[in-house]
Amino acid sequence: MSESSAEAVRAAASAAGANGNWRRATGIAGAAIGVVAAGAAAGVAIERLTVGRGMRKRARLALDSTGPYGALRGTPGTAHADDGTLLYYEVDDVDPEAVPALGPRRRRLFGRKAPAPVTVVFSHGYCLNQDSWHFQRAALRGVVRTVHWDQRSHGRSGRGEAQLRDREPVTIDQLGRDLKAVLDAAVPEGPIVLVGHSMGGMTVMALADQFPELIRDRVVAVALVGTSSGGLGEVNFGLPVAGVAAVRRVLPGVLRALGQQAALVERGRRATADLFAGVIKRYSFASRDVDPAVERFAERMIESTPIDVVAEFYPAFSDHDKTAALALFRELPVLVLAGVKDLVTPSEHSEAIADELPEAELVLVPDAGHLVMLEHPEVVTDRLADLLTRAGAVPAGATVGGYGSTNGTVRPG
Repeated sequence: MSESSAEAVRAAASAAGANGNWRRATGIAGAAIGVVAAGAAAGVAIERLTVGRGMRKRARLALDSTGPYGALRGTPGTAHADDGTLLYYEVDDVDPEAVPALGPRRRRLFGRKAPAPVTVVFSHGYCLNQDSWHFQRAALRGVVRTVHWDQRSHGRSGRGEAQLRDREPVTIDQLGRDLKAVLDAAVPEGPIVLVGHSMGGMTVMALADQFPELIRDRVVAVALVGTSSGGLGEVNFGLPVAGVAAVRRVLPGVLRALGQQAALVERGRRATADLFAGVIKRYSFASRDVDPAVERFAERMIESTPIDVVAEFYPAFSDHDKTAALALFRELPVLVLAGVKDLVTPSEHSEAIADELPEAELVLVPDAGHLVMLEHPEVVTDRLADLLTRAGAVPAGATVGGYGSTNGTVRPG
């Protein structure tokens, strides 16, 4: 934890005082609304309910100023989805002299010379953006070519044209086609490593399902982090069974209603921003010692997702089923990684993926929640570096360092 981060937390804690039972009741109601409105992406910070609003705001501003997280930028580019949606991506290029010798699979696919270096393409999760890969991006800079993109209606990408124009719901298949558009624009040739977290992993599966020839011809490795190939309608988010059943009955209608009153809901979210951090923390992290600046970084990404976007995407998850598409990855090096305490896409879903891919490396990270790549970046980056080595994307024997800073690298060992 940085000194200024710790000071902000101590200042907030020193301002704590009792505010009465009505405040706690309001907090409990806020938590319920948050879970319904954002699918476990927003709610009430129980431990902060007694801290004055002004102090909470000052603490958030202090944390915002201390963390460099999300500050990495690359060469910008744009692609157009098949419905016209503008998709934003950034490329971190690599010195051609740093490209390693061809591995067996790359020689088989491309002959003695690859037309381009390996490109690692990162796809982020629901209510996040490309910056959620901050630590891994920092570690890989200068060593392997990477592409980071914002899914439609997230980050710097445009709002979904089909959603704005025709009110069509978002589908995971559409996200797979979006990824294909980004690959066509940013990686027109050469071998590809696909990395996806949560919804991003589902996007990778949808790409494979719709473009199997791309997987066979160009993809040399896949990493699936905290994701699922189906069955998300049965996830209970750590809530009592009776409560989950009730939420599932009303959630679609509530989300539609909230999405139609987006301006009003957003004003309410801004007015109660300090109440969101607790459930965001609960559903993002599991360990007790996450840097508050990292927690705040995750909070900023999630709270920047408009409520109507939350509403547009949520139904797609219960319909998602891409188990059959996993067969296309069986001949590839695959990393399947999840936090053991993930309440959003439980680790059992990663184990189910690994059952379909018996040659895959399965890594279950203890004391880790849904945002494992931010909570335990050293584990994710280390296993990703090993995957890239097996795929011939980085030199054999490479080691990883600098997990907790913006200037870490993967460097020859």
